[in-house]
Amino acid sequence: MLILGIETSCDETAAAVVASGRKVLADVVATQFDLHADYGGVVPELAARRHQENILPVIRAALKQANVTLREVQAIAVTQGPGLIGALVVGFAVAKSMAYALKVPLLGVHHLQAHIAAAFLGDAPPDFPFIALVVSGGHTNLYRVESFRQIILLGRSRDDAAGEAFDKVAKLLQLGYPGGVAIEKLSGQGDAQTFALPRPRIHHEPLTFSFSGLKTAVANVLKRNQDIIRTPQGVADLAASFQQAVVDSLVSRALLAVRRHDYPCLVVAGGVAANQRLRQELQAQTAAAGVKLFLPSLKLCTDNAAMVAAMGYHLLQAGETLDLRADVFARG
Repeated sequence: MLILGIETSCDETAAAVVASGRKVLADVVATQFDLHADYGGVVPELAARRHQENILPVIRAALKQANVTLREVQAIAVTQGPGLIGALVVGFAVAKSMAYALKVPLLGVHHLQAHIAAAFLGDAPPDFPFIALVVSGGHTNLYRVESFRQIILLGRSRDDAAGEAFDKVAKLLQLGYPGGVAIEKLSGQGDAQTFALPRPRIHHEPLTFSFSGLKTAVANVLKRNQDIIRTPQGVADLAASFQQAVVDSLVSRALLAVRRHDYPCLVVAGGVAANQRLRQELQAQTAAAGVKLFLPSLKLCTDNAAMVAAMGYHLLQAGETLDLRADVFARG
């Protein structure tokens, strides 16, 4: 079964063709880094306009890459939310129109659940049940995953998401956008032990994340010692110290969830899961704990439509289709 996936939840316009929820025949992504770089973050209205420009060429490119025609597509899967409303509406409107014209099922996919489904596009997918950590620019969530349709939230960030914290700290350090990429690159030249930054915790909520205080701690370091920003080594050391604090927070809570539920597997997905320091720490600590770790490929960590099509396949198998009155949602 061929499913066309469409993703426009933030600043990537993506389309993919996936066979039977497992085999990626095409995966095309158009980024908007150039558009938002001057603003230090995504501008929702500009993102929506760029999606309007990119969506049809990206879909055509995916069909061409997969060597299939539109008439061979048997269902349309599209990100329904959460995300930026204006951006989501672009992909959703196109998906609705195509599903209506082709007389095929329309599948509304939860963006964070799609990130979890990305782990099943590799050669050796995980077995249920498992713990999943989805960590991205907009979300940092822990889940207990019993099946594709039983995904239970265990904890989330109370304030900034991890990826959001990366972008904000990068702005403080004058590193540009996207912040996560810039901090990761610079951290390789720094010493993560230079600055003693906090690993924020919420009392009585051990699986809850918080990164706003960590961002404030970086700002206070800069305020106390303004010379840091003028020395390349000082900036690299602070970037490395910040990155390690985020990594420690993510890994410790993910492994705590694994221990609490006595699950043998951990899936980590989302854009921040492409961070090499995080991947190294996860690999080392899961190996020491005897936990099986599943990380999507770097391309499938960031927003893409292959994961949307994969999740859409399982929705279709469960008979969960949308009618044309459905709408997008910003939070969830």
